[in-house]
Amino acid sequence: MFLIVAKYLIPNGYRGMAVFPFIIVKYDFDKTNGVFVNHEKIHLRQQLEFLVIPFFIWYLLEYLIRLIQYKNKDLAYRNISFEREAYGHETDLNYLKNRPFFKFLYYIKIGNKQ
Repeated sequence: MFLIVAKYLIPNGYRGMAVFPFIIVKYDFDKTNGVFVNHEKIHLRQQLEFLVIPFFIWYLLEYLIRLIQYKNKDLAYRNISFEREAYGHETDLNYLKNRPFFKFLYYIKIGNKQ
């Protein structure tokens, strides 16, 4: 994992993103934010499971499905299975040590708004 500060690579409204093998943050202070970095590390693990490119295809397709479902871009984003898993476990800094393979599938249930 490589942690990079790159203010202009991060879309407006976001503080960071994971693109294997990088975690890119908008602000220098987020490099030391354990919860934030853990959230992005969870995404790195998800990307590894999907061999990276298919992860982003699934992510986009699920976002579009959630957008149709909720008709709200923020709700759609928060209900992507990958995000539900990452937000649900970002405060558990030991989560990745015991995380089962493809755990995000547990969060794919349609209709469970977060």
